[in-house]
Amino acid sequence: MRIGIFGGELGGGTGGFDELVTSVQTAAEDGFHTFWAPQIFGLDALTALAVVGHEVDGIELGTAVVPTYPRHPMMMAAQALTVQKASNGRLALGIGLSHQVVVESMWGLSFDKPVRHMREYLSILRPLLYGESVSERGETLTFNGGLTIDNPAGAPPILVAALGTQMLNLTGRLADGTITWMTGPSTLKEHTVPTLRSAAAAAGRPEAVRVVAGLPVCVTDDPGAARDRAAKVFSVYGQLPSYRAMLDREGAEGPADVALCGDEATVRAGIARLEEAGVTDFCAAEFASSDVERGRTRDLLRSLL
Repeated sequence: MRIGIFGGELGGGTGGFDELVTSVQTAAEDGFHTFWAPQIFGLDALTALAVVGHEVDGIELGTAVVPTYPRHPMMMAAQALTVQKASNGRLALGIGLSHQVVVESMWGLSFDKPVRHMREYLSILRPLLYGESVSERGETLTFNGGLTIDNPAGAPPILVAALGTQMLNLTGRLADGTITWMTGPSTLKEHTVPTLRSAAAAAGRPEAVRVVAGLPVCVTDDPGAARDRAAKVFSVYGQLPSYRAMLDREGAEGPADVALCGDEATVRAGIARLEEAGVTDFCAAEFASSDVERGRTRDLLRSLL
């Protein structure tokens, strides 16, 4: 299982690009396989990774994740191929629907039939990434044409933030894997991984089984305090319907119950459960409260490489 670092909300600090480049450079020097950049309300993730990819070598750069609704798939493809070019082929393109409350209340767009939206989106996005021309007229998305981006690095893998059964089935057919957040090991083992693998196999694409799982991590001698902190820091993920459904499936009261907190042996065992569940990439969201916890958490993650 590959181990990566989740970068937190881009632009949240005062260091700008220099701080981001330093974080990725450190992760690369530590030997981590991947660095994941979110798309929330900070810097544009793809633009940021184009800069980082031009500055830092030797580590895969992933988006976790870019919402699809505000960007036409042609523009998403052009941005992704630009990052591929800047990084010499090290992008993992994580995309997702976002959430109904964001799509409708903040962006003023329709969230009607989200699986249809993603199916039409991938039908345009995927061939464009592979240098093909597209002639697609869907119910909500249309594109006729192609891109003229010379890209010897090839297409980046597409990872869809798929949680429910329908979205996992679609992902297995049309994408290269999934990327999850706040999804526990039992749910991954019994729901996410087998559903994705079955759909990929039925579509003649057994290789489309990359599973990236993101969870909060803190190595500490006070797991109770860490869980209390996780309950506050990540509280919103216990309220958004898609994550709430995964927590309920896991039998978890909230995000604190799936966060990996405890001493080195406890956290190591928790990460091992993810690998046993079929996870191919672990995305660690470090949330230590002190320099000591930060050091222990990073040391433990490094020991797994």
